[in-house]
Amino acid sequence: MPSTPADELKLGRIAPMLPVSDIEESYRIYREVFGFEKVFENGDPVGFMILQKDEAELHLTLQKTHKAATFNVAHMLVSDAEQTYRMCQENGLRIIKRLQDKDYGLRAFVFADHDGNRIDVGEII
Repeated sequence: MPSTPADELKLGRIAPMLPVSDIEESYRIYREVFGFEKVFENGDPVGFMILQKDEAELHLTLQKTHKAATFNVAHMLVSDAEQTYRMCQENGLRIIKRLQDKDYGLRAFVFADHDGNRIDVGEII
């Protein structure tokens, strides 16, 4: 098969962009529950923020009239899905799909943040 320009293209990071109605509250939740730290913000008042933890990056954009999608908008791999599941419950995040071992090799669950953004969480088993 002949190569194409896309075959030679190297990709860097790609990060989910979550629309949120209150950017500071979203930052607080993602910091307290998952340990994300703010590495960039833009605007006055702040309308865009980049959060990082380990290899993960999450972009928040202020969208006061945001209506959440009814599907998962991001997937997050974690080292301990059971502990993450408990932390989500303890912090009042809505569980959409309970923790289960999947036949495709993940222990996984889905939660919704306070804006209804659905995040699929998985641990490789």
